[in-house]
Amino acid sequence: MTTYIGLLRAINLAGRNVVPMAGLRELLSTLGLAEPRSLLQSGNVLFQSRPRTAAQLEKTLEAAVKKQFAVDTDFMVRTADEWGALVECNPFPKEAASDPGHLLVFCLKGAPDAARVKALQAAIKGREVVRAVGRQAYIVFPDGVGHSKLTSAVIEKHLGTRGTGRNWNTVVKLHKLTSD
Repeated sequence: MTTYIGLLRAINLAGRNVVPMAGLRELLSTLGLAEPRSLLQSGNVLFQSRPRTAAQLEKTLEAAVKKQFAVDTDFMVRTADEWGALVECNPFPKEAASDPGHLLVFCLKGAPDAARVKALQAAIKGREVVRAVGRQAYIVFPDGVGHSKLTSAVIEKHLGTRGTGRNWNTVVKLHKLTSD
């Protein structure tokens, strides 16, 4: 069995796209995914399954959430090993140590090419800094996400792929859960 982390995009925000975590864990079980666990209410799940591609799991999970909860959203799925590499490849170790709440990792559906990453960097209006590694974009928001013009919509538009962000504190908690 392989351990996976699944991140739902844009759920449980101000009463919209409501997906209860207990219901989501139950749904994962009915899909034959073993040991489903969740972290926080923002759509972070861990589960075990026979090895499958991320795309296969994402498609299955997206369809099941749409059917069960009437929520049309994206899943980003990574294996525990991929999550470990995501933690190790962090290009902002100082920020992770000193201000982890302002460092976000955007897990993306696909890896953006260098030209798209440069386009995103050129579109930044504030002090944010972006680096992309594979299917992840690491973004430092020194003035906070809430005050930034670098929104998820801007990030997705320039990178040409969908994604969802988690702050470094959540990234580390998810990583720890993969080894529990």
